[in-house]
Amino acid sequence: MRGARICRCAESASRRAPRMVCCRRFFSPGPYPVQPLIGILLKIFSAFAFTMMAATIKLVSDSFPVGQLIFFRSAFALIPLLIWLAWSDVMVNAVRTHNLKGHLLRSIIGVTGMFCGFAALSYLPLSDAVAIGYAAPLIVVVLAALVLKETVRAYRWSAVAIGFVGVILMLTPQFGVVDAAIANENRALGATFAIFAALCTAGATIQVRRLTATERTGAIVFYFSVFSTLIGLATIVFGWNMPGLIDFGILVVIGILGGIGQILLTQSYRFGDASLIAPFEYTTMIWALLLGWFVFGDWPQAIVLTGAAIVIAAGIFVIWREHRLGLARKKAAEMASKRAI
Repeated sequence: MRGARICRCAESASRRAPRMVCCRRFFSPGPYPVQPLIGILLKIFSAFAFTMMAATIKLVSDSFPVGQLIFFRSAFALIPLLIWLAWSDVMVNAVRTHNLKGHLLRSIIGVTGMFCGFAALSYLPLSDAVAIGYAAPLIVVVLAALVLKETVRAYRWSAVAIGFVGVILMLTPQFGVVDAAIANENRALGATFAIFAALCTAGATIQVRRLTATERTGAIVFYFSVFSTLIGLATIVFGWNMPGLIDFGILVVIGILGGIGQILLTQSYRFGDASLIAPFEYTTMIWALLLGWFVFGDWPQAIVLTGAAIVIAAGIFVIWREHRLGLARKKAAEMASKRAI
């Protein structure tokens, strides 16, 4: 009787085991089979999580200083991040680093971008702030040429130039160029913050590219969360507001959404080629339009949507072009290695 019970328990455990292994494999560092649909879905869910986070920040942006928002965004993002790192068996690798100063620099740039982005959300409609942020990938191309000395040829420069035309179109309503009736100091200030946020996002991207030479993804994510938490905590000397129970819950949700979005973003690129996955970042505009309309009653002007469409098209072209160049470089390296043999 006892033996039969043991057999039944063992059989039940064996049925559960494949699910646990599958789940663990799904969140492990890899390697992964190429499953582009899973990568695309993870990227879309990541975009949704980050847009929900931005909308939640906008809800409470008038009640709390930006430094306090940065602290909660970073500190409570550590909860899902640490669970993910522990579950993936990469906690030791996440703590181990060869470039602590590099992580600190990336965090300073990232927190500055976070500050500007959160400030922009308090002054601009959600969709406008998101759309202006699409300038970041275009700025990355410029910084890659200037800082990393990457070769950028005419095709990508043309895409960047066209993309910046779209950025200018998105900015014109904020500064009253098209319709002075909707422009005010707050909209202009919000647009300025949004542009600086895009600059910092691009700068952080360049620094991450440098870090990847010696650092693992887990370490880059972990140290950014830790340093940004400490930087946010330091702003307590400028005065924080004591949140009520509901507001505290909202602040915690902001951090958890940020952490989940980061995990989904990281995992999405493990299931498919970056040139396929990356363009789905622009689904943030769909979520921003829907949330802006339902939650805040905002709808962007036609000129902002037109500018956003131009920037998105330019960004997708840059992604496609970089993918083609990457394939060409890989093929050239393979040919060189064959000749060497």
